[in-house]
Amino acid sequence: MVPGDVTAAGARRSGSRVVVFGVAAIVAILALAAIFLFLSLPDAGAFNARVERIFVENDTLTSDAEIKLLEILALSGTAFSETLVSYRMVIFVLLVFSAALLISALIFLLMLVTLNRRMAQIERSGIEVNSLLISRAEKSVYLNNMGFKLTDAAMETLSVLAEARMDGDILTGAQIEGMISGRDSSDCDEAAGATRIKRLRDTLGNQMVSELLVRNIARQGYVLAIDKDVIRVI
Repeated sequence: MVPGDVTAAGARRSGSRVVVFGVAAIVAILALAAIFLFLSLPDAGAFNARVERIFVENDTLTSDAEIKLLEILALSGTAFSETLVSYRMVIFVLLVFSAALLISALIFLLMLVTLNRRMAQIERSGIEVNSLLISRAEKSVYLNNMGFKLTDAAMETLSVLAEARMDGDILTGAQIEGMISGRDSSDCDEAAGATRIKRLRDTLGNQMVSELLVRNIARQGYVLAIDKDVIRVI
């Protein structure tokens, strides 16, 4: 595995840990806030208990008006209890929505940060190969769905490099020449493999420049395939 792969994998693992810790912290904070809030709210039956205590402690309240007043207080306590229960439900729903919004905001923020870093890496590296398809029948290679024609020698060189990359191997010029020619690498010249690599680079490089930078418009001429606002001459 190349160092860039290690760095990318480490970055992904770090990002996943940050998301998990961030979500856990948000849930924990909101859970503590909910517990504190519900414990701070008065008991729904506290008012009724107080009215009942007044009934018990005041035996002298015997007139119809006084009894009627106590009945009104009891009904008010029942209404207060029902209102408090509804308030608890509303508070619980609001806390759930707050948790969902905070978690979503954290995830979207991390996605934006990751995307910005990825775009910065792409800008620094120029072109990033997300897919590589080698077609021996067509003698073509497709980089990110862009097709390029190769010679037989360049196709053999690229195929050897692709197989070595999938196996996680790094080949010397002599090894490349030996695998293509069928000879032992000790009997091959390092320069021969280096020459094959140079020809592959030249073949692909010329076509990539034609595809990505210098375009040939039929019956019109040549033009740079980039935005004119990004061009600077110093």
